[in-house]
Amino acid sequence: MITRQQLKDIMPKAGPIRRNSFFEHINETLEKYKINTRLRMAAFLAQIAHESGQLVYVKELASGEAYEGRKDLGNINPGDGKKYRGRGLIQITGRANYKEISDDFGIDFVTYPDFLECPRYAALSAGWFWDEHDLNKLADSESFTLITRVINGGTNGLLDRKAYYRKALEVLK
Repeated sequence: MITRQQLKDIMPKAGPIRRNSFFEHINETLEKYKINTRLRMAAFLAQIAHESGQLVYVKELASGEAYEGRKDLGNINPGDGKKYRGRGLIQITGRANYKEISDDFGIDFVTYPDFLECPRYAALSAGWFWDEHDLNKLADSESFTLITRVINGGTNGLLDRKAYYRKALEVLK
């Protein structure tokens, strides 16, 4: 569990209203997915801080056109790229991932993709992705760059992510 002050210290630009709307749900996510050590929490919080612009963005800013027709994401119907662009604090992307998280949560995110923008599901979906890709194991071994590759598909924003990681490690002492 993290405190409100720790969340503020790690993500000061989020603002009090944004932090408060996510606080309980982030702690629920940390508990549910056993993101419960200093290394795990620091890595997770750093990644969601970067991916969401400090809890500001829960929907990808890009239009999603780049995902159109991407069979590897399950985007097989016209409009799937835009409809299933990244959402949540780790930006769940693609019809296939929306279907998989729908099955696991028992909530129809395929029909209602905007549900992943709600604070609770934005946070829980990030934990779900983290758990699905066994990122606790990578966090335990301090493989932060590899975590970034799994989440991002590359190392986009790595310096920013590492800065959040260092800050989180410091705050979570």
